[in-house]
Amino acid sequence: MKFVKLILLLIGVSSLSNCKKAISNENISQEITVEKHTDKSGFSYETVNNDPTGLRLYTLENGLKVYLAKNEEEPKIQTLIAVKAGSTYDPADNTGLAHYLEHMVFKGTDSIGTLDYEKEKVLLQKISDLYEEHKAEKDEDKKKDIYNKIDEVSLEASKLSIANEYDKLVNSLGAEGTNAFTSNEQTVYVNKIPTNELEKWLDIESERFSKLVLRLFHTELEAVYEEFNRSQDSDRSKQYQATLELLYPNHPYGKQTTIGESEHLKNPSMRAIQAYYDTYYVPNNMAIILVGDIEFEDTIKKVNDAFGSYEYKEVNHPDFSEEAEIQTPRKKEVYGPTAESIYVAFRTPGFGTKEHNMFFLIDYLLANSQAGLIDLNLNQKQKVQYASSFTNFDNDYGFHLLYGMPKENQTLDEVKELLLNEIEKIKKGEFDDWLIGAVINDLKLTQIRKFENATPIAYEYLSAFIHSTEWKDRLAMLDDMNKITKQDVIDFANKNYSTNYIEVHKIKGEDKNIVKVENPKITPIDLNRDKESHFLQNLMKKDSKPLEPKFVDYKSAIKTTKTKSGLEVSYVENETNDLFNLNLIFDLGIDNDKMLSIASGYFDFLGTDKYSPEDLKKEFYKLGINYSINSSEDKTLVGISGLKENLDQGLLLLEDLWKNAVPNQEAYDKYIDRIAKGRQDGKTQKGNILWGGLMSYGKYGEHSGLRNIYTIKEMKTMNPQELVDKIKGLSELKHRIFYYGNDINGAISSLDKTHAITEDLKEYPEALTYVEKETGGNVYFVDYDMVQSEMVFLAKGSELDPKKMAAASVFNTYFGSGLSSIVFQEIRESKSLAYSAFSKYDIASKKGQSDYVYAYIGTQTNKMSQAVDAMMDLMTNMPESEQQFKQAKEATLKKIAAKRITKDNIFWTYERLKNRGIEVDHREEIYHAIKNMTMSDLKEFFEKNIKGETYNILVIGNKKEIDMKALSKLGVVKEFDIDYLFNYEKKKEDIKL
Repeated sequence: MKFVKLILLLIGVSSLSNCKKAISNENISQEITVEKHTDKSGFSYETVNNDPTGLRLYTLENGLKVYLAKNEEEPKIQTLIAVKAGSTYDPADNTGLAHYLEHMVFKGTDSIGTLDYEKEKVLLQKISDLYEEHKAEKDEDKKKDIYNKIDEVSLEASKLSIANEYDKLVNSLGAEGTNAFTSNEQTVYVNKIPTNELEKWLDIESERFSKLVLRLFHTELEAVYEEFNRSQDSDRSKQYQATLELLYPNHPYGKQTTIGESEHLKNPSMRAIQAYYDTYYVPNNMAIILVGDIEFEDTIKKVNDAFGSYEYKEVNHPDFSEEAEIQTPRKKEVYGPTAESIYVAFRTPGFGTKEHNMFFLIDYLLANSQAGLIDLNLNQKQKVQYASSFTNFDNDYGFHLLYGMPKENQTLDEVKELLLNEIEKIKKGEFDDWLIGAVINDLKLTQIRKFENATPIAYEYLSAFIHSTEWKDRLAMLDDMNKITKQDVIDFANKNYSTNYIEVHKIKGEDKNIVKVENPKITPIDLNRDKESHFLQNLMKKDSKPLEPKFVDYKSAIKTTKTKSGLEVSYVENETNDLFNLNLIFDLGIDNDKMLSIASGYFDFLGTDKYSPEDLKKEFYKLGINYSINSSEDKTLVGISGLKENLDQGLLLLEDLWKNAVPNQEAYDKYIDRIAKGRQDGKTQKGNILWGGLMSYGKYGEHSGLRNIYTIKEMKTMNPQELVDKIKGLSELKHRIFYYGNDINGAISSLDKTHAITEDLKEYPEALTYVEKETGGNVYFVDYDMVQSEMVFLAKGSELDPKKMAAASVFNTYFGSGLSSIVFQEIRESKSLAYSAFSKYDIASKKGQSDYVYAYIGTQTNKMSQAVDAMMDLMTNMPESEQQFKQAKEATLKKIAAKRITKDNIFWTYERLKNRGIEVDHREEIYHAIKNMTMSDLKEFFEKNIKGETYNILVIGNKKEIDMKALSKLGVVKEFDIDYLFNYEKKKEDIKL
């Protein structure tokens, strides 16, 4: 949630005077009006003058909204199909319905996903009737008997269906990001397609939304229940839901969840799902959003051809009674294994109301990731472990939420008081006069940057549609905010922020409200992997205009020059706007000197002899410049970004900090306490344990970069001056520069004036190397309080060979990733053994390192044994399907053809290639190799690189629930203490064998 704000503030603004000039140049501050037009084909549409996105908003005769915008950065189109219906409109006795319907829309129609619909529909009707019986029946034994009949009929019906044919269809187009999501008032279907496949995509989607067919229902239902279990394992989800329950006790926002109640999921009604679909999935309640490399007139004609025949149907969204005002604080506690935190939330009116802009502005005055009151007074001064703020607005209501994590020995109530105290400062006007203008101008320039790219534009249109907001009003929002005065903010805050809040305390402990259910017996269904519907066959006969790939000549795309002092400067021109990124690159990192990790982080809390740490952050924010000092395993980057007019001043500030940073013992002590608490909190995050600690140990054993750290005791004995000198000393080491912007001469001039270096730059200290261990015969286990269990099979492959990249990319598409992959089909679609399952042949990122094979399963503990057997069988005996291979091959080629490497990504992609020992755009060789691949080649790749591998198996789960004897059959089980796993205290005896 808050990372949206972090993304927004990745770029900077100029000083207020320069910023206003820049915004004026982009025509955002001029009067915004709507203009009506008719195109050459007679279609009417609206535009908004001075619209940087260039939207054409069409409304078809049946009421379907069509948002079109042209963006030629790459030959792709971001597509969204949106329905104004979500979980808010779920019937009270069928919660989770909208979300489950979202899943079922992927199952096909009477033309997609079927071999003989006339025969299939008879069985599907029988299944639907049985579910009604199942729902009405109260006797548990009788319910089981009915479910067994459902399972029996479902198996018969599956013989007439084709699993995941929709995904095969869009995959054959080269689509990316195929997905969907449901929330309170929207269900949205997502694809990003090559521009030459628009017509085929419209054929598919027109058919897809023409009819709902609820096939493969009970296996997908089990997958949704697995998703329900994943939500029970997410403390953040539980805390968020508790927040909604307190804010909206009488509204569906708080009374029902998107995922639905367990009882409703286990007793679904296919009739109710069909009724919901018939009510809301109608053209006048839907929008098609297409942003990318399109031609307007041709596109709207094709959209009308595809969807114009859909029939208008009156839609009445339900109204809900108003919530009573919150007079006094409401409190709730939720429990789980992760670190403690607190939410404090104020209920607001909904999206687009007159109060919306003010709450939004106050949110950014509190937290803008740089100079907000919470940023400076709580995070910068290290008064809490971490704190922030964000807003969310739905149609009926919204909220402004303050978030905080406590330091060691700090209570959640103490964090709450610190958060509320920052609100009090807003109410008293205790914030800088310039801050409102700086926030608004920052957001305006951020909007310019965001509107460069098709995907964020599409999601802005989506927001406007779902909230029934005029696009002109959305564009005018920041200009309207610019009229807000400091006194307006003070008056509004005093009126709207008092004791009218709720608080949710996330406490570390056992959650006694976990719902556990018996798994139903599901007979594996038929997948009919090699079968095709007539629809797919006919679609494949249609030709699309070929899209030729474009490869990058890095030698010419990345230009080089030098500063007066002889530093090499690589640069790529920004042809879009006046924003820049400048990085000083040191080819050494934590593997060269592990103190760099501590020193880089410490610098963020330092000031100079001129500026306190807080004042320094303010100065950067006034300039609209972001700065950073970051160390990874093999690189350290010192960088700034922002508007080119302020590069000089930004570099001066950065160099001043770099040369004149003043160590502070108190700040250092708090910083080390922060690291210690961060380590404790990190131990509670299952993703960190599995993909961090266990993965690293599975590859390297005792000696890895992850374990090459200082203990807290060691860090407490360090002299802060030594850390400051470590960063200051970087300028004496060899380094190079990368600049992305439109004024290389100005950048060189600024560097010459500000970045002085010694004549003889020093070489780097030698980096540590970590030996990859052979895998096999080990089960590494961590006990964690969770409903599901998660496991990764990890096998070390051969040393990096770029010639394997072509086969690996096709193999991953065919076998391990995506809804139509072998792994997903077999483990989830056919057997319902997991919500998430995938596999990958992972190419090494550096020359001399090894590739890895891994497979992942996330499932309920009582399904683990079956899921393991299923996965291991697949990893030993790859099912072969010529049709699926051809689709995977075609999809991979089309994705390469549509991909464009642009902007500063040209440089960073080349850096990654050089790490692999590659000096050219390797995609060209991959593309031609894939063109000539056969199923025999893929089988040979599997035989040589996958089959017969021996695995280290990484497992996280609840030891009380897991069959440890079954795990022991997979290898020698080693149960890890987490402190040992991450080497926090370096106590080797803590390992349990």
